[in-house]
Amino acid sequence: MEQDNLLRGISENGGIVFYGVDSIDIVREMERLHKTSAVITAALGRLVTAGAMMGAMLKSERDSLTLQINGGGPAGRLMAVADGRGHVKGYAQNPVVELPARADGHLDVGGAVGRDGTLDVIRDLGLREPYIGQVPIVSGEIAEDVTQYFAISEQTPTVCALGVLVNEDLSVRCAGGYIVQLLPGALDSEIDRLEKNIAAMPSVTAMMQQGKSVRDMLDMALDGFAPEVLDTQSVHYHCDCSLERVERMLKSLGRKEVENLRDEDPAAVVHCQFCDQVYRVDLNELLENWPQDEEK
Repeated sequence: MEQDNLLRGISENGGIVFYGVDSIDIVREMERLHKTSAVITAALGRLVTAGAMMGAMLKSERDSLTLQINGGGPAGRLMAVADGRGHVKGYAQNPVVELPARADGHLDVGGAVGRDGTLDVIRDLGLREPYIGQVPIVSGEIAEDVTQYFAISEQTPTVCALGVLVNEDLSVRCAGGYIVQLLPGALDSEIDRLEKNIAAMPSVTAMMQQGKSVRDMLDMALDGFAPEVLDTQSVHYHCDCSLERVERMLKSLGRKEVENLRDEDPAAVVHCQFCDQVYRVDLNELLENWPQDEEK
């Protein structure tokens, strides 16, 4: 039975909402699948951690969102996909990047991601067209970029803090994050108190190394606001690829295009970038079983 690792809390007066997650199992599975170098583990780990919390904000289990950041750095494009059911997955265009540490000794996530590009947030809410928000990258450190996204695209004052600590043997020591949002109508005195609380909090990884839980983070961030837990849920790394989905994707190309592919090679090989699964499809068999009402 998977333990709940994501918490949603609220201040007593309902003016401040808190999301927090202990994402160590998510990031460990991501690192296992993609064999990421330390700085990419930190970068993509932060992005999937943010995605896990933003997935919890979705109204329906069927809704999904994609976070995509491409800052022109050596990491290339980073992507995280989450849904309302507690599933999250991630992908790095270049999973192995080696960079010197920053002057403070921390991994140079901003250097790996780059700062010349955009963070795109694509929300698929079951409508005809997805909602797409795009903001310029602030630092490439992920948390500041997510904060900017909420401020500009959703006009929601937000604090996002993310952390991934990687051991020397490239294993993940701890990972997590929190998002705090002010709802309309917050008083100046409340904003001041919240800002002081956040400023006094250590980094996410420092808190986790001290043994602090996500509930502890809620109590620290919303100290003085009588916070309460709204709900908890289990969020985990999960890829929903399947042979059936691959076949549907091939069929979406249309019969003529599949015939062209078959003429080049009757065996189609499709590799899932999120979980490294390889699917092999016999295109002759696919064409033989092609639905008659889709003959095009």
